[in-house]
Order: sequence, then structure tokens, then C-alpha cells
Amino acid sequence: MRIKLITILIFAACLHISAASFSQNITVSEKNASLESVMNKIQQQSGYDVFMQTELLAKSNKVTISVQNEPMAVVLEKIFKRQPLTFAIVGHTIVLKEKTDEKTAAFVNASAIQATAYKGKVIDADTKEPLTGATITVKGTSNSVSARLDGTFKINVDAADGQVLVVSFVGYVSKEIPLTGNTDLGEIALKSSTNAMSQVVITGDVAIDRKTPIAVSSVGPQFIEEHIGANDIPELLKGIPGVMTTQQGGGYGDSRISIRGFSSSSGNGNVAYTINGIPVNDPETGALYWSDFSGLTDVASSIQVQRGLGASKIIIPSFGGTVNITTRGADVQSGGFVSEGIGTNNWNKTDILVSTGLNSNGWAATLQGSRTQGDGFADGLKFLGYNYFFNLSKVINAHQTLSLNLVGANQTHGQRAEGTIVNYEQAPQGTLWNNYYGVKDGKEYNPYNNFYSEPMLSLNHEWIINEKSSLSTVLYGLWGDGGGGEINAGTGFNTGNLPRIGNFYSPIDFDAIQRNNAASPDGSAQYFVIDSHDKTNWYGLRSTYRTKLGKYIDLSAGIDLRYYWGDHYQEVTDLLGANYVPYFFTGSPGTGSAKGNINDPNELAVTGSKIYYYNRDFVESGGAFAQAEYSKNDFTAFITLSGSENADKRTDFFNYKNGDPNQTTPWVNFTTYQAKAGANYNLNSQMNVYANIGYLTKPPYFGNVFENFTNQINKAAVNEKLFSYELGYGFKTSGFSAKVDLYRTSYMDRAFASTYPDNATNQIYTANISGVDEMHQGAEIELRFRPVKEISFGGMLSLGDFYYTNNAGPVSVFDNQHNIVSSVPEVFLKNEKVGNVAQTTAAIFAEFTIVPQLKIGVIGNYYANYTSDVPFQNYGSANLHPYIIPDYTNWDLNGVYKFKMAGFDAELIGTLNNVLNTKYIQDAEDDNASGDPSKVFVYYSLQRRFTTTLKVKF
Repeated sequence: MRIKLITILIFAACLHISAASFSQNITVSEKNASLESVMNKIQQQSGYDVFMQTELLAKSNKVTISVQNEPMAVVLEKIFKRQPLTFAIVGHTIVLKEKTDEKTAAFVNASAIQATAYKGKVIDADTKEPLTGATITVKGTSNSVSARLDGTFKINVDAADGQVLVVSFVGYVSKEIPLTGNTDLGEIALKSSTNAMSQVVITGDVAIDRKTPIAVSSVGPQFIEEHIGANDIPELLKGIPGVMTTQQGGGYGDSRISIRGFSSSSGNGNVAYTINGIPVNDPETGALYWSDFSGLTDVASSIQVQRGLGASKIIIPSFGGTVNITTRGADVQSGGFVSEGIGTNNWNKTDILVSTGLNSNGWAATLQGSRTQGDGFADGLKFLGYNYFFNLSKVINAHQTLSLNLVGANQTHGQRAEGTIVNYEQAPQGTLWNNYYGVKDGKEYNPYNNFYSEPMLSLNHEWIINEKSSLSTVLYGLWGDGGGGEINAGTGFNTGNLPRIGNFYSPIDFDAIQRNNAASPDGSAQYFVIDSHDKTNWYGLRSTYRTKLGKYIDLSAGIDLRYYWGDHYQEVTDLLGANYVPYFFTGSPGTGSAKGNINDPNELAVTGSKIYYYNRDFVESGGAFAQAEYSKNDFTAFITLSGSENADKRTDFFNYKNGDPNQTTPWVNFTTYQAKAGANYNLNSQMNVYANIGYLTKPPYFGNVFENFTNQINKAAVNEKLFSYELGYGFKTSGFSAKVDLYRTSYMDRAFASTYPDNATNQIYTANISGVDEMHQGAEIELRFRPVKEISFGGMLSLGDFYYTNNAGPVSVFDNQHNIVSSVPEVFLKNEKVGNVAQTTAAIFAEFTIVPQLKIGVIGNYYANYTSDVPFQNYGSANLHPYIIPDYTNWDLNGVYKFKMAGFDAELIGTLNNVLNTKYIQDAEDDNASGDPSKVFVYYSLQRRFTTTLKVKF
């Protein structure tokens, strides 16, 4: 009720402010005031924008005026009566201009019949997307028009008005277009003001609308700013066809994303991610953890989702699609912003960005930093994150630019596991319940805590060799350090029976655990806390040469080199009052049944000791790629070929003695390649059709190359393969656009590395299998309609059919100490649905500009045909029927109010997620594929939550 009341008050306040501010009756009393200050007051009272050129203001006279509640037009006439300037009202903008004498005015009227109509299209220089609503003005006049939904415009220009058009759009560098005899100005490309320099950031393989023959959607900086709130990046993308996101347990940065039924989870990462063209999927598992890059929302200039084959030329795990994130570079002009946000459960974010602008020596720098903290959206999910970004750029000469970029986050946040439906229903906390939440030394304590930092540093060089050729090169490195905690049990104890302050739904009593551990006769721990630690280093080089062959062919070719190594171990972090953990070596390393450290067989582990496993993994790859693109008139076609040599190596410090040559394996090599082709044809100015086809291979992930978590090489490991083809159609007019995509993808020789929790024992288990085939096919529709400038709405519908096409096996299952606990001879996957993804998704949205400074948007997402996740090794018999998650719909609301604060541009941004406070299951795991709701472990939706952010730009 409190949240609902606060939310209502916030939006009511916004509406009240806007209603009060946008009255067109003016009250003002000034004596010998500057024209600029008087016009600022009129702007604040009327809500109209005021366009004032500095050179005109310099000619103005002082103003003395006193009016009480008079119409704005009357007040303006009084102000400008004794001024050498006059005014014009264009839409909701008051434009100041010089007065003309009667003779000049007569000449202008006489020449009005000589007006010429000019037309063109305004687009983003990088993404080639139309800039809907861009302003086109005849320089020095009030004559202006706005670009339509498809970016096109038409403007009548009188001969006396001048011969230059000024094209502008919020967040972009304006461009002046001299008018010549040609009335068709073609495409006018505006550069984002955050990327206005000759950019040296390699933005990756960005697709171009009506040219690149793939399914693609993009969001820009304004959308990100107005919708992100307290969410992770995936939540920005859930309105895109084929994309499904959930927030899982609600931990900071713990969201997940699937594209066309392909997952981004660990050991199954088939969605590729690049930041400024740099691949950032984990080289061992293919996963991406959003908490590692949570600050990207503050500096992203665009996020583009390419579904299906995508436009990438390099070997990355883009079987389902690719998410390209482009950050801002250094700005041409100095400036920045400061923002402060508050929200539900003490959510708080402080953010600042400063840009020096480009100086006369060609240097420019941008620095950003933020702190985000809060209590989390369920028990025990407190979080604290520090995010940072730095860009230093140097324009060497007209043809070369150098840029240094640093982006990263240092964060810690609580997590929780899935619970049964019954437990959530019976818990007093409801869906906020966290089984791992506890109290220690009188303070909240959650041993299941994730902490990590992974800064990424890149050096980019852009060289325009001549009018036909260029060379782009990026050298980069990432250094990760951190892990995730959990509570573990000593011999004879079980973490499913932890002492609690009260009943089962009350917090864990860690003080009682400490007392019991301290009373242990031999000092050994009954329970203790460990973390699964990862310390990684990876480096890469990517260089792309582009040239034009003849008049119609563009050729790109380059190299892609990567090297990675990571240390992985579990470490005792809290003995909880005990003296040690006995960790004796037993078993056989060769079979994967060993336990302990063979180099310290009688170890008594203390805080800081490594325990259970300790290995160093190496991954390296080197490849080359080439792409030829033919483009003439309305037809574009491309072919891409790439190949890569990939190798894995492993060192095991626990299962092999120091000095044993078997402690480190030889390199295990896999050769992979990609072949893709496609074509696009623009039927006319409104319609286009396209098709693409491709065959891709990629190496198995690291966990499938070595058996049983030992150095024993899996001889059966083979490359995973994908064959895909797609047809698409696009239609776009000034007020309406539609896209339709049909796709069919065969995924072959998939290797699983599935990690899942056994909630009965609070243990984590892992299973490996290979040779699984899948089919992913479907249809996608995307619509957008803008009947008037102030209103836009649209939606999307995705109908997918994702299922397994064969059985597989055998499968070995391991516990979190890498011991074999069971084996399954065959798993019956054939015709079962691919789980953990809704196969039917839909979205509708609407956006209303109530008045020029106030905009409100709403989006609803619908999910259906959603099979719960089932550990594949549990398909032990045919015709099983896993739990089907009930269909659900979620509504989100956002609003932004723009105003002046002490002369600076300011924004008040509000977000309200899960507006109706709908309770639904967003993730489910049916461990036994029983379909029985009482046996399913789930994550429920997060409750209604809001954020309010004040942002001031300078």
C-alpha cells in the first residue's frame, strides 16, 4: 500500500506540475532585465521552448514589463514592441528572429511564389536507423518541419529564406545542408553527440536497416535512460521479437536472456555479446554475467540485437543471436551530467559524467562513475556496486584517431535459490522469502553472496588510408577476480537441516552454528562457508581492413586473436567458529572419484585454504575472416567466410602431484568455420524483402572437453554445428512500419554442461552430455504506428517451436566437489520441448507526449507455451511431461518530465515495474520432469517497484 501511494503521488505531482506550468497566461514583472532572462521566465510558465541565438540576443534591448495573468501572445507583443527582434511561434517553440523592414517584407511576400520543395531522410550515422521527429529548419527562419516515422521529410523553402537547412535531433550533432539545384537531398546522417569525434571505438558488426539481410532491432540512449530504472540490460530488450528475459531470483545483475530459444546460461551460452566489437562471453562457458558490466547502461549509446545468424564476421557463440553494445566515446563539446535516483527498498544510485570536449590539440576525455546500492527486492539480496568508464581520445590527424577505453564494475550482491510453490505460499514473507537468509552477530547475513570485478581495457586505432580503404584495430584485455559464496557441511551433517531462529521460514541462526562449531570436540567444522572463486585473464586483438573494389563491392577482411587463462578453486572464507575443515585425499584421480588435495593429503583447511578443486584452464583461438558485399541501387548481397583454430588446456593442482607430467594436459584443438550469405532487395521506397542462409560451427565448451573434472580428454568431443535460413519482409511509411521474419534453425551435436541445485540436500550437481540435436523455428511480427507526432504505439508477436530431435547418452552426474554420484545410460529427449524459455511471446507498447516536456510510456509483455527447465539427465524414460508454467502478463510504466533548473537542462525520470503487482512464476525447474506443481522449484515475479531519478545536464 505504501509503494502504491508513493507511486500515485509521484505521477500526480508530475501531472500537477505539468498542468500548472503549461498555462498560456503569463505573470511577469521585470525592470531593465535582459531579454534572455525574461524569455526564460516565459518558458518556465508556458512550457514552450524558446529558441534564442546568441548573436541575436546581443542586439536586444533591456526589458521593462509588468503584466498579471495576461495571454502569452499579448505579453510577447509588449516585450518585442521596442526590440530590433521579433518572434514566431512554431508548434510549441517560440523562435526569435530579426525584424525586417517593410521593403524587405514586401520582397519576401513577392518571392513566396518561388518556394521550392526539398525532401530527404534523416538517419543515424552509425546504425542507419531513421531518426523519427528530427527537426529540419531553414537557417535563420522559423520555417521548420519534423521527420516522419521513417525519417523522411518535405519542406518548402522560399528563395528569400536562405539556402541552408539545419537538421537537428536531441542527442545528435546538428548538420547544415547547403541547398543546390537538386531538390532530393537523399539520406542525411547525423552523428550521436556522444560519438561525434572520428570514432576509434570499433562498434562491431552493426546491421543496417533495409540493407543488411538479417532480423535486427536497436534501442538508443534516450530509450535506455528513460526505461532502465533499477533493471538490468536484458529488461530493456524484452519488447524485441524472439527475445525473452527474466530476473530469476532478483539479485543485482542476475537477469538472463534467451533469443529464439537459445540460452545465455553457463555451459550453454549461445547468445553472443560484444562491447564496442569486443567479444565478452566467458571463453569457457559462453555465459555473460550482467553484474560484471552493470555500468554499461550509463554510457551505452546503442544496444542492437541481431536475431539468428547476425552480421558478425568473427567466431562467437551467436547461434541464437548477438547483442552489440556500443559505448559513448569522447564528446566534441565539453559537458556532462549529474543524477541521483531513489526507489523501492532503499534503491539508490548516484551517477556523474564529465567530458572535456575536443581541444585544439586533438585531445578529448570522458570520465563517468556511479554507485548503486539497495536492500534488494527479496530477503537477503542487499547489493553495492561501483561502476566506472573512461575514454581518452586523440585525433592524430585528419585520417587517424587513437582511443583508450576503460569500463568495469566492482560489485557484491546477495542471491537465493528457487523454492517450492508450497513454501512460497506458506512463508509469511510470501514471494520475498529466501531460504538462505540468516542472522549472524546480530546482523543480516547471507552466505550466498556474489562478488566480482572485471575491468575491460581497450586501445583502438582507426586509420583512413585513402578514399577507398581503412584499417580498424583494437587491442584489449579483461581481468576478472571474484566468486560466489555458499554454506557447506562437514562429514555427517546436511545443509538441509540448518538451525533457524524460529520455524523453517525464519532466518538461519548462524550464531547457533558458531556455538555448535566452537563446541566441537576436535575443533572441526560442522558447517562452514566457502566461495567458488574465479580469477581470469584474457587478451585479444582484432583488426579489420576495409576497401572498395570497383563501384559496387565492399570487401572486409581481418584477423581475430584471443588468449585466456583462469584459475578456479573453492576457498574457505568463514569457519563459523570452528578451527579447521578436515580435507583428506581419497579415491582415484583417473576416474574422477578422487577427493582432496593429493599434494597435501592430510590437509586441515583453514580460512583462506583452497578446498574441493583447484585447476587452471587455458583457452586460445586464432582466426581470419572475410566478407564481400555487393550493393547497387536497391539490391544488396553479401557472403561471409571465417575460420578459426581453437585450443583448450587444463592444469589440475589437486588430482595430480606437483612434477607429474600429467598435471597439465596437451592442447586439445578444434577447427571451426562459418559460411553465411544473404541478400536484400528494396521493392520500392516502402517495402523490402531479404533472405539469409548459413552454416556455422563452434568448439564444445571447456567443461565438455575434459571428462569428470579431470585431465582425462573427452575423445568424443566434437564441434557443435548450426544450419539456418531465414526470410524477412519489411514495410515502412511515414507513420507506420511492419516487419515479418520466418526462420528455421537446426542445432546439431550440442554438448550440455548442466548445473542445477538439489534443493532437498542444498547441493549443486553438474552433468555433461553431447550429441544432442535441436530444432528452432518460428515466425516474428513487429508493428509500429505513429498517427501524430505526440503518440506512438505498436507491438510484437513471436511464435516459436523449439524441441529436441533425438535421444542421447550416457550421462555422468557430479556433485559440487566433482565426485560422480550417478550415471544415466540414456536420456529420452526426442520431441521434448526445449525448456526454460517461453515459446510464445508478445508485447504491446504506447508512448504519449502529453505536452512537449512530459512523456509517458507503457509496455505490456505476455509469455506462453513455457516449459519448465528439466536437467536433461532426468529424462530417464520416454513421454515425460514436465511442468508447464502458467501464461502471464506483466505491465511496466515510465515517464519523463523535462525542465530547466538554474539554467541547466534537467529531467525527472520515473519507472514503475509490475504496475499491477501481478504474482506469476517467471522461472521453474522440474527436476524429475513429473509435471507435478508440488515438486517444482520456482522463482516468482518481483513485486511492484519504482524508481525516481533527477538528472541535470551541463
